[in-house]
Formats: sequence, C-alpha cells, structure tokens
Amino acid sequence: MSVLARVEVPAELSARVPVEERSPGLGRDGVRLLVSRGQEVTHHLFTELPRLLQAGDLLVVNTSRTLPAAVDGRIGHARVVVHFSTLGDDGRWAVELRDPDGSGTTRARAGGPAGTQVGLRGGGRLTLEEALEAPGTTGGRLWWASVALPGGLGVPALLKEFGRPIRYAYTRHDQPLSAYQTVFALESRDGSGSAEMPSAGRPFTERVVADLVRRGVQFAPLRLDTGVASAEAHEAPYPERYEVPAASARLVNAARAAGGRIIAVGTTAVRALESATGADGVVRPAAGFTDLVVTPERGVRAVDGLLTGLHEPEASHLRMLEAIAGRTAGERGYDEAVRRLYLWHEFGDVHLLLP
Repeated sequence: MSVLARVEVPAELSARVPVEERSPGLGRDGVRLLVSRGQEVTHHLFTELPRLLQAGDLLVVNTSRTLPAAVDGRIGHARVVVHFSTLGDDGRWAVELRDPDGSGTTRARAGGPAGTQVGLRGGGRLTLEEALEAPGTTGGRLWWASVALPGGLGVPALLKEFGRPIRYAYTRHDQPLSAYQTVFALESRDGSGSAEMPSAGRPFTERVVADLVRRGVQFAPLRLDTGVASAEAHEAPYPERYEVPAASARLVNAARAAGGRIIAVGTTAVRALESATGADGVVRPAAGFTDLVVTPERGVRAVDGLLTGLHEPEASHLRMLEAIAGRTAGERGYDEAVRRLYLWHEFGDVHLLLP
C-alpha cells in the first residue's frame, strides 16, 4: 500500500472538465504545477516549466495516441459497454465489460465467464476467452477476447465508427476525442493505441515545447499503450505494449553521461523506459509487453524525475512516485496539493518531482 493512503482527497477536487472549459481564455498549459524537491514544495503555472528545467535535461515522452475505446454492446437483452484495452500479439484484445449507469458513464461489473458473447454495434461479435490478471491479483476484470466483425474489418475501424473516449463518473460530460490527445500523439501502423490518455503530456502545447527547446531541454520519444485503469480498481497495472526506439535509448544514455537529468513525462514513460534499462543503468532498444511494476523496493535505474498528474491515494502509481522521489517528497507534495486545492485526474493539475 502507498504511504499516501492516509491522504483524503475531497470529491470537489476532481477535475470534471478540461482547464480550457473551466477557465475560458486559458489553454491546456493553463493548469497549475506543483514542484516537489524533497521537503521543499513550490507552486507554479505549467507555462513556467521551461524555467524550472535546465539545459541538458531530457524529457521522455509517450507518443501513444488515445483511442475512442468505449463501444456499446449487448449480452442478450442487457446493455453493456466494452472498454477495449490492449491489442495482443495474437490479434485478440484485452477488454473490460462495464454496465451503463444511465448518466453517460459506467460502473464496474464482474468479468467473464469464458465463452460470454457480446453483440457489438455494426453487427460484430466479441467472445471472452480467458482472464487477464494483474500481478498479485486473482481477479477477472480484464479478459482476452476474440472479435469478429463484418467484412473482415479490424477493431480500429470499429472504434473509429462507433467508439468514444472512456469516461468516468467524476467527469461532467462527454468530451471530444481531441480533448484526450496530447501534442506528442502519433498514429500507429496497426491502429492500436492507448485506452486512456497518457495524461501527463496533456498540458504541453507547441508554445511550451518550443520554449523548452530554446532552453536547451531535449525530448526522447517512446511508446507505451496504456490499458484501462478503472477508477474503482487500484490493482497493479496489467501488462502493456511498449517500444523504446534505438534513437531514444541513445539520447537517454548520452544525456546521463553528460550530467543531464532524465525526467519522465508520466508513469507510462517510466514503465517503458525502466523496462528497457539494464541493471547496469544502460538503456537499450526494446519492444514487446512489459509487466514491470516500479516500487521503492525495485527502485529506478534511468529516471531522475517525474512529471505526472495527481493520483488517488490508493493508486499503485504512488509506489512509483516513492521509488523516484522518496517518501518525504510524496507525502509533503500531496499534503500541499490538498491544502492548495489542486485538481485531480486526467484534466487536473500536474506534479513535478525533481531530485
């Protein structure tokens, strides 16, 4: 359990809409930025990020594109919502079935059993085959499923025509898919992507990126396709697809050798980069599925700092924060975030943890 489980986050601190809707006239980069360095905490706007970093620092960014991953379906006469999570190497998809709650969002439902068939919009059919378990759990929230669609279409075509972004109950209303794309997002060759936005990258705008480059900060792109992370479940992350290109591995190694700080933009970037880093601290090109869970016991080998959103106190991601920045920085930062009324979740404020 995270050391921050004792923190109580009032419901009113959930960011229910993006900042550009909360505060007309502001852009994505108008969110607040909490900066933690051990016991020291300072408060900024995200537009100040370039002056908080220094020449030679390297930001590791996730280029995975957010999918419209929620699709309506039926089991018999009962309505369900399918959340498409991860494309497997064998062509199956890891999916989560959820019940519509009547307000445009969904609630958790029991997974399975094997053989369950779900009718999809457009005449397709999905069949649950086997449970996909997160490390250390025996639950069946996600299942590997085969999908048959008319005309031999693939799931990306289904999502493009009938899908919508995954939305949870703390948000006020549906948002267009563009609200869930980051400035770093790139199309993939096979149409796969992230079920949920790599949200630490959302506040970046072309202006902020240009200011960082002028400052002498470099960028290293990698990819990790985030699976679903339902707000009701705080188990460790499931295996996810990732790729660390050779060019990015060289950038990280060179920056470290030159004394620069390696700062991951999001927990997804940490998971991918650490999966490609050997015990010797050298980053090597890598791709595939990673089941790595970064904890204080495991530690980090390549990452010096982290830019991330504010996570629920029960979330497994907070063990990663402790591994990178230490217990004191996490506790002090979250206490200050609650006291100063920072906003949580994917449309909320952000937290920079530095050595």
